Amino acid sequence: MDALFVITILIVIGALAFDFINGFHDTANAIATAVSTKALKPRHAIILAAVMNFLGAMTFTGVAKTITKDIVDPFTLQNGSLVILAALIAAIFWNLLTWYYGIPSSSSHAIIGSIAGAAIAAAGFTSLNYTGFLKILQALLFSPILAFVAGYIVYSIFKVIFKHNNLAKTNKNFRIFQIFTAALQAYTHGTNDAQKAMGIITMALIANGFTTSTDIPFWVQFSCALAMGLGTSVGGWKIIKTVGGKIMKIRPVNGVAADLTGAMIIFGATYIHLPVSTTHVISSSILGVGASHRLKGVKWGTAQRMLITWVITLPISATIAALCYYFLNMIF
Repeated sequence: MDALFVITILIVIGALAFDFINGFHDTANAIATAVSTKALKPRHAIILAAVMNFLGAMTFTGVAKTITKDIVDPFTLQNGSLVILAALIAAIFWNLLTWYYGIPSSSSHAIIGSIAGAAIAAAGFTSLNYTGFLKILQALLFSPILAFVAGYIVYSIFKVIFKHNNLAKTNKNFRIFQIFTAALQAYTHGTNDAQKAMGIITMALIANGFTTSTDIPFWVQFSCALAMGLGTSVGGWKIIKTVGGKIMKIRPVNGVAADLTGAMIIFGATYIHLPVSTTHVISSSILGVGASHRLKGVKWGTAQRMLITWVITLPISATIAALCYYFLNMIF
């Protein structure tokens, strides 16, 4: 069997594995607030998130096209198949490591950094598509800041609107509404995160000569959506625990404000075809809501740990991917 075909099969398997891991690693963020406020039982929340993630992944492909062509040019990428395989290995390793320690790191940062690191190892810094790559980095950088500010504003509006309402009754009503906001956030997660694996598979198909178009084949879209849905069904209890309880004590009204903010920012990014870190957007939304609710109620130590992981994920995943590329290059 041709070595290029075998590597392509490995890339497809690796990309689906990445999406599966992304399902239980990142999707936990989308339902963490609903679980922590007891708006949904954990099992029901996971089933809801799995279905909505699948539907979201089947709706859009714009972000996948951005991943396919804006980090590196798949038509001219040197040793493209090994670059992509190395990137997947590095991203999966980093995702599993941070999941094990319950740190809500970004799968987006991991895979984008890994692709860049492996490409640089293969063909130097000139291999990067700097216009597209910088656009992606800007989206990754500014989306959490935007989410924090939006979360602060949304909850401030809530405080004004409901300041004369009975607190217990308001929270009871919001607990019901939170079922819908959790579903919305899981859906938007699927519209953005699942597309990253679609883009990687399409990039590999182009680099290895199996297609000449950046359009996402239906089988790629469906298989990635299914992988993320199945991954979500496994759950991600460690991340739920961190996001749902270690940032701030979340009440239903806080959860709805954070969910609406996160969904709005993620879907906005999907609409303009930019990949963002759903982990950092959702976590920053909660931080913004928490700061608006009561500044001292936010556990800034957890936020600091998340910020450190946010900063180091790109360079670390890039370095791991470069080492993986050198190792694979020796084998093949």
